[in-house]
Amino acid sequence: MELDERKLKILKAIIQTYLETGEPVGSRTISKYTDLNLSSATIRNEMSDLEEMGFIMQPHTSAGRIPSDKGYRLYVNQLMKEKDQEVEDIQRLAIRKTDRLEKVLQQVVKALAMNTNYATMITGPQIHQTKLKFIQLSKVNEEQLLAVIVAEGNMVKNRMISLEEPINDEQILKLNLMLNTQLNGLTMDEINLGMITKLKEEAGIHGSVINKVLDAVAAAIAVDTDDVPVYTSGATNFLKYPELVTDSEKASELLGAFEEKDALVDMLKDAENDEGGENSTGIQIYIGNESPVQTMKDCSVVTTTYELGDGMTGTIGIVGPKRMDYENVVDNLKTLKSQLDGIFKKPDT
Repeated sequence: MELDERKLKILKAIIQTYLETGEPVGSRTISKYTDLNLSSATIRNEMSDLEEMGFIMQPHTSAGRIPSDKGYRLYVNQLMKEKDQEVEDIQRLAIRKTDRLEKVLQQVVKALAMNTNYATMITGPQIHQTKLKFIQLSKVNEEQLLAVIVAEGNMVKNRMISLEEPINDEQILKLNLMLNTQLNGLTMDEINLGMITKLKEEAGIHGSVINKVLDAVAAAIAVDTDDVPVYTSGATNFLKYPELVTDSEKASELLGAFEEKDALVDMLKDAENDEGGENSTGIQIYIGNESPVQTMKDCSVVTTTYELGDGMTGTIGIVGPKRMDYENVVDNLKTLKSQLDGIFKKPDT
């Protein structure tokens, strides 16, 4: 027998309330939190049906109901269906060229907080050991060149270069060929003194241009680790778990830690570095004192890294009580990681 919409909503309300409180759920509680506008008696009848069908159970006489494994499984399956729909919505949002990546990530982190009932965070993608893809020098006037530097991830930077000696189109073409032949595909660390010396020798009287181009390249492909955007959602979900907010000072510290973006970025960076270990799932779980943030020692933190192609990566994190629904959290992160990887990675051409 399939559950009708009313029973599904009641079951979902029971599970969500139980996850929030850890206490058996009664019909009066459900009547306050659902949008069914049903009496307690009607809800009791529906709960009796759900119990007979094996979706909920009564731990002892006169107590409310708690979810059974069968009820949890149906709930998670429904949740994942909703998640798939939300991911499809995210895909459509990402495909539209007028939408920015930041909006996609904000929608992702909000949907994840709603799906899990925990606090969530995601860093914007960063490029590590960025490689140079292309350099284009063009003449602006007799005294200036425009250097266009294209880095991995299709980041484009422009730099004006002052000329100390006159230069003609043939010489500019020669410099373009030299620079792209020698430097394309290299990170800044791989551009050594020997390469620079050779380029300056081949450039002759325009050796100073080489220095200025390399300065522009360094600025274009440098990794700025101090300016990582981080998007958060669901901080108020902490308030649903009494063990996390036993007093106002504790609640304030936890909420404050979640609003401290620098600390979150550092924590997510550490988590991304930890993924270099033997954990083949790509998911890290920090329980209690394992958390890199001291004020989250009563929490569990679950993280994973997503990839957008061209060496661009970011990290997703979920913070909740130690009694969090780990299976649901891990399933959500695996699905979201896979979908984000697929949305943004470009096929090889």
